Amino acid sequence: MKRLAFWNMLVQAGIIVTGVAVRATGSGLGCPTWPQCAPGSYTPTVQQAQSWHKYVEFGNRTLSFVLVVVAALTLIAAYRTLRADRRAIALAWVPVLGTFAQAILGGITVRTGLNPYTVMAHFLLSLPLIYAAHALWVRVSNRPRLEFAQPIERVWAWIIVGMALVVLVLGTITTGSGPHSGDANAPARFGLNPVTIGWVHAFSVALFAGLAIGLWAYANYLLRDDVLKGAALGVLHIVGTQMVVGFAQFALGLPWWMLIIHAALAAWFWIAVLNVKAAVRLS
Repeated sequence: MKRLAFWNMLVQAGIIVTGVAVRATGSGLGCPTWPQCAPGSYTPTVQQAQSWHKYVEFGNRTLSFVLVVVAALTLIAAYRTLRADRRAIALAWVPVLGTFAQAILGGITVRTGLNPYTVMAHFLLSLPLIYAAHALWVRVSNRPRLEFAQPIERVWAWIIVGMALVVLVLGTITTGSGPHSGDANAPARFGLNPVTIGWVHAFSVALFAGLAIGLWAYANYLLRDDVLKGAALGVLHIVGTQMVVGFAQFALGLPWWMLIIHAALAAWFWIAVLNVKAAVRLS
C-alpha cells in the first residue's frame, strides 16, 4: 500500500513534466485530433505531417494509461487494507477520477487548437491530484509528527500552501505569456507583457521564500522540531534552485529545455510544500 501510494504520487507529478515537454517542443498538436491521434488511427501514422512531434504527443497520451493503472491499483489496495478509513478511500478515488478528467481536458485542449486557458487548466488540474495522492501516502506512512500542533503552526503551514498555489498559478500565466505555445499555429497567448508578469511571479516567489524562512527559523529556534525544520529547509532548497533557473531562463531568452527543467522543479516544489503541511498535521 505504501509503495503504491508513493508511485501514485510520483506518476501524477511526472506527467506534469512530460506535458510541459510536449508544449516546450511545439508538439501540442502532434496528434491533431482526439481521442484519435490522426483521423482513422489511434496511433501515429507515417502519413502525418507532424514529423517527430506526433511521437512526443502520443507518448504523453500513452503515459495517461500508466497513471490510470497505478491509480486503480492504489484504489484496490486501499479497499483491501484501509476499508474502515473512509478518508483514505476518498483520497484514493481522486487520482482515478482526476486522470479521466485530465484526459477529457486534454482532448478539449487539442480540439480548441491549444487554447491557452485550457492549456493552463490542464497543468493546474494536476495540483489537486498530487495533493490527494500525497495525502494518501502520508496517511499510510504515518509520517506526521505534530498531531497536536498549535494553531500558529497549522495556520502558517496553510498560508504557505496558499502562497505556493499563487506562485504556481502566476508561473503558468508567465509561461502562457511567453513564446512556448505548444504549436506554431496555436492561438494568441494571454496578451500580457511577459517581462512584467515574470517580475510579478518572481516577487511572489520571494514572498513565499520569506514565509518559508520564517517557518524554518520558528521550527529551529522556538519549536525545536527537526521534522518541521527539515520540511521547511527542503522547500527552501527547491525555491532557491528554482529562482536560479528562472533568472537563467530570462537571461538566455527562454530556451525550451529550461522550461522543462522549470516544470520538473515546480512539481517537486509542490510536493515539498505538501511535506511542510504534513509535518504539521495530518488533515
